[in-house]
Amino acid sequence: MKARRTNSREKILAAAADVARETGPGSLSLDAVASRAGVSKGGLLYNFPTKAKLMQALVEDYLSAFQQALEAARTNGVSGESPLAAYIRLSAEHAEESKPSATWIFSAIAENPDFLTPIKSFRRQVFERLKEETPNLKALLVCYLAIEGLRSMNLFGSDILSADERRLLISTLLEIAE
Repeated sequence: MKARRTNSREKILAAAADVARETGPGSLSLDAVASRAGVSKGGLLYNFPTKAKLMQALVEDYLSAFQQALEAARTNGVSGESPLAAYIRLSAEHAEESKPSATWIFSAIAENPDFLTPIKSFRRQVFERLKEETPNLKALLVCYLAIEGLRSMNLFGSDILSADERRLLISTLLEIAE
């Protein structure tokens, strides 16, 4: 029975992220999420008693998934690649997605601005870890801020770079990182 709850929870989180991406910031409805997940509204509310709890779980799930992907990129990535280069590659892949994977985050922040706190904390932890693993602080600062700029442009739908310019930027950052 516990596995069923986990499965329902995961289906609900995936549906909530999809609905938030499709309907835009602040337009997430619990009815739409329940329908998309194929669960009753009562089933949704059993797993997430409030919309705020659902949004909080989305934020936590997103951060956890990125952390896992970053760890996998570090251990299974390009042989001899620095941790900073692994971060650049993974972040660039996320920025290349046609629809940003985290546009729903606007919905979460609109619901509760405190959801920025775990995001800031997570980003700080990633930066601090990269700082410990990167001998050149200048290179880290340039690469980290450039990647975060790409992520922000993608998230806000304000990407002004062509595909060639983006590739040039990423290859330049990877050169700097090594």
